[in-house]
Amino acid sequence: MNTRELGDSGVEVSEVGFGAWVVGTDWWGDRSEADAVEMVRHAVERGVTFFDTSDVYGHGRSEEILGEALAPYRDEVTVGTKLGYDFYNNPQAGHGELPKRLDAEWVREAFERSLDRLGFERVELLQLHNANVDEVTPDVLEALDELREEGLVDAVGWALGPSIGWLAEGDRAVELDFDAVQTVYNALEPVPGNHFVDTVREAEADTSLVARVPHSSGLLNEQVTPDTELEAGDHRAHRPTAWYEAGWEKVEALRFLERDGERTMGQAAIQWLLSHDEVASVTPTFRTKADVDEWAAAPDTPALSDEEAERVAALYAEDFGVGRDDGMSAADLRSSVGGDDLRAAGVLPSASADD
Repeated sequence: MNTRELGDSGVEVSEVGFGAWVVGTDWWGDRSEADAVEMVRHAVERGVTFFDTSDVYGHGRSEEILGEALAPYRDEVTVGTKLGYDFYNNPQAGHGELPKRLDAEWVREAFERSLDRLGFERVELLQLHNANVDEVTPDVLEALDELREEGLVDAVGWALGPSIGWLAEGDRAVELDFDAVQTVYNALEPVPGNHFVDTVREAEADTSLVARVPHSSGLLNEQVTPDTELEAGDHRAHRPTAWYEAGWEKVEALRFLERDGERTMGQAAIQWLLSHDEVASVTPTFRTKADVDEWAAAPDTPALSDEEAERVAALYAEDFGVGRDDGMSAADLRSSVGGDDLRAAGVLPSASADD
C-alpha cells in the first residue's frame, strides 16, 4: 500500500484508510465486537495503515474497539480521532445530530477521554468534528497547538459534515494551515471536493484532503442496486429514492472505468479520487472482509488516464446524460454562513438561499 503525507506534518497515511464509523455502531449493519476486531486486523494485513474514528461513534465504543484491535500494531499504524460533540450529556436519537460543544477546555477534556478509551498515549491526527466556522476560535486553535507542542498529536484536521457543503469551513481550514480536511467526495458528488482541491492549489497550501463516502452511499461500489431494500436503520436510507434511481443510470455511464475487468467500479471510484494529488487518503465504508480485500487493492489497479478523468468531468457537467430530478439540489448543501460561501463559489445562484 502506498502512503501519502498529511500536509507537511510528517504523518503518513495509507492511500486507502479505514473509516471506523462502522465499528461500534449499527448504522451500517450489525456485527459483533469480535467480528469488528477481526475486520480491523484484516485491514492491517491488507496494507491499510490509516484508521479514522471519532469519540461520538457509538458514544466512545468505536474508539475502545479500535484501540483493542490495533494494540498489537500500534507502531505500524496511523490513528486519527475527532471531537466536538457532547454525547456525554445527550442521548442519541436515531441518526440525528447531537448537540455540539467546542471550546478550549472541551478540546483538552474530550481528547484525554479519547486517549483513555483508545488505550494510547497519543494519536497522530486530531480533527474537529463538524465544527462551524465561527466555532473555531483563537482559544480552540491555541488548545490544538498546545496538544501538538506536548507531543500528544502530530497533525490536526477539520472534518466537514454531516451533510454535504461546508465550503466556508474547508476554505478556512486551508487558510489556517490545517494538515487535513475530511469531506464527502466522490465521482458522482464532486462538490465540494473539487472546490477544496482548487482552494489548496490557488493558495499553494499544504493541506491534504481525506475523502469519505467515496462510493456515494453504495452506488459506486454497487452495493445498493435496484434490487436492494435498505432497512430503516441503514444510514444510507437517508437518500431519496429518486436520488438512487438517477444514480443507477449515472453508474452505467461510468462503466468505461472498469477497464475490461482490470478494476471494479468500486476500485475505479477510489482511483478517481487518488488521481488528485491533494487527496491523501480515501476512507471507504468497509462492511466485510471482502470489501477490505477489494478496495485495499484499488491502488494496485490501473490509475485513471487523463482521458478517463476528463471524460468523468464532462459527464458530470452534463449530469451524466440523465436529465431527471433526483430529489436533491444545490440548495440542499449545508452552509453555516447563510449560503454566502456557496454563492461565492458559484454553486448557488446569487439570488438563492441555502435553505
